[in-house]
Amino acid sequence: MLVVDGLTCRFGAKAAVDDASFEVSPGGFVGVIGRSGAGKSTLLRSINRLVTPTEGRILFDGVDVTALRGKDLRQWRARSAMIFQQFNLVGRLDVLTNVLMGRLATMPAWRSLSQIWPEQDKALAMSALEQFDIASLAAQRADQLSGGQQQRVAIARALVQQPDIILADEPIASLDPRNTKVVMDALLRINKHFGITVLCNLHSLDLARSYCDRLIGMSAGRVVFDGAPSMLTDQVARELYDLEANEVMGGMPVPASAGVPALGTAAAA
Repeated sequence: MLVVDGLTCRFGAKAAVDDASFEVSPGGFVGVIGRSGAGKSTLLRSINRLVTPTEGRILFDGVDVTALRGKDLRQWRARSAMIFQQFNLVGRLDVLTNVLMGRLATMPAWRSLSQIWPEQDKALAMSALEQFDIASLAAQRADQLSGGQQQRVAIARALVQQPDIILADEPIASLDPRNTKVVMDALLRINKHFGITVLCNLHSLDLARSYCDRLIGMSAGRVVFDGAPSMLTDQVARELYDLEANEVMGGMPVPASAGVPALGTAAAA
């Protein structure tokens, strides 16, 4: 159980997240929605502790995440895997090595510096790539891949961390509609087949309604909506997005596949 209790993150006089409180049960697929600048990215980065909260607490299974330091904090960041909008891959390294980076938290310092990967970690990384139909790209440089392929590599890297929760920060913002569906289907498979909780920042309401079983709406750093997608009426959405409402509500929906996509059936991108 993830508990966010009175979380506030200030940058100078501005509160990017302002007294946010909610709970997330294990196994949920939660979409965090709201206009640009609403505080969505800061919220997820605070949960992962890439941003240090100013006030409030983050608890996971009773552990106070906001109090973690050193090795305990590194272990938490491995348990709460981040997926970023710009992929955050090392372009000059091959795909397999980028995925293996997800195992660094489990390795002693001397081994991580020399990048001598255990055979079981290599097997785990290859298995993750196979699940997203990109095992054939294992030896290719990451910067030679398409955007959709790079994001699937980033998702595979998150998966080999063997996390309890995945925090996806606008993972499809720079992708075309076809690759958007491939990446969202990949996140859905992780959620349904492995039972891993997913918190995903999304700008598109069509995507949020199609893939998520719960939506948390933010405005000016505050949580102003928390409920099932069916509860988010067009009127509430327009109030939430204000001037951006036509942009996020007027696009063509990208529906989730019928049922949960089977592992290893992602479309080539």
